[in-house]
Amino acid sequence: MKSGTKLNLGILVDPHGNHPAAWLHHEAVLGAEIDARYYLQLAQKAEQGLFDFLFIADSPGLRQGNIQAFKRWPVYMAQFEPVTVLSALSMVTERLGLAATVSTSYFEPFNLARQFASLDHLSGGRSAWNVVTTTNPSAGKNFGREHFEDHATRYRRAREFLQIALGLWDSWDDDAFVRNAKTVEYFDPDKLHTLGHKGEFYSVRGPLDVPRPPQGRPVIIQAGGSDAGRELAAETAEVVFCGERTFEAAKSFRADVHQRMARYGRSPDELKSLANLTTVIGRTQAEAEEHFEFLQAKIHPDVGREAISIDTGYIDLSQVPIDQSIPPSVFPEDTERSKTYMKLVKDIAADGNPTLEEVYRRYAPSRGGLLFVGTASQAVELMGDWFTGGAADGFILTPASLPTELNKFVDLVVPELQKRGLFRTEYEGKTLRENLHLRRPKSRYA
Repeated sequence: MKSGTKLNLGILVDPHGNHPAAWLHHEAVLGAEIDARYYLQLAQKAEQGLFDFLFIADSPGLRQGNIQAFKRWPVYMAQFEPVTVLSALSMVTERLGLAATVSTSYFEPFNLARQFASLDHLSGGRSAWNVVTTTNPSAGKNFGREHFEDHATRYRRAREFLQIALGLWDSWDDDAFVRNAKTVEYFDPDKLHTLGHKGEFYSVRGPLDVPRPPQGRPVIIQAGGSDAGRELAAETAEVVFCGERTFEAAKSFRADVHQRMARYGRSPDELKSLANLTTVIGRTQAEAEEHFEFLQAKIHPDVGREAISIDTGYIDLSQVPIDQSIPPSVFPEDTERSKTYMKLVKDIAADGNPTLEEVYRRYAPSRGGLLFVGTASQAVELMGDWFTGGAADGFILTPASLPTELNKFVDLVVPELQKRGLFRTEYEGKTLRENLHLRRPKSRYA
């Protein structure tokens, strides 16, 4: 059963789009990654389309790997710090939620809690934090760590980090700041709470020097598809990204996380499962396919190899010709990087003995998630089936190219969703929680 009568929509903004060749599209804005006006236009278009939130992913450091591939694929090689961007966007939007990735592996809980509390106040209650553990081994060297933590350790750290942030956001009661000039009282000391945390990874006294956020706390997003990732989502997340590519797999993922939530005394209505959806929309099927094939033809073999390599523990594909299959022995049995991506690549490589080129052409355009190439009405049929069938509460849109696919989605797909009663015709509330139909959490000290 779905948890709402209307589906939810978020959009992931990679400066040029999700496809590795998106920056080569004729409508791409070169230099978009450092163009504030470009982000402003995307945010305002998303708000015009009544999206729940705009999401900016992040990595705390350049990718480790083949620099000859990265010079042809500007993924995470030049980018703004996301919370800074979202703070600027909060001034030019009114209802659109503002979400950012910040890693628990290389940041401090106090600084993060302070940043997101500030963003929530700046935006009037529209912030969201995507909780991730960093899988980029080279990132640690930017923070004085020479050794890359294993998967289990990263998730223990993430859980402790998150619990500290949640506690810090409750440092002040909602009505702590009386600001009474007559009695010369700015706040009530009895409504201030010190966390005093000492744990495996962190010692944080608190309290936070920002009043309690308008939403109580930012909306918590989680994207891990591994067993540990699902468990963390069940315990703490309010939005979870689902990277499954089939209806049945997505429905199973959603049901599995819901089942786990019971262990933490949580109801399924407290979590929105959003399926990753990469789109290439055309006014006709032929137009959509022509656009997609243009992008596919632009994937350089170096980029194709690297897209697989970095998601599977940096396996070496340099000696595998693109017209031959990937030997199964190349893949490790396990990885300390993304277990979700590793499984997906292995599944594609084992499906019909494809060539290396066929593997990266199937994998790279959407990585984890569903790829759709077709017309607006066909997209709505698919989205409606997944929503009404219980495979997803909505979608996190990862457009193949920007700004092209966002414009098409808002102009062509959204009106069709509205016509069929699947999507809102106006924002229901002022905060992101209100628009996602998520309750505002009470303070632990209430």
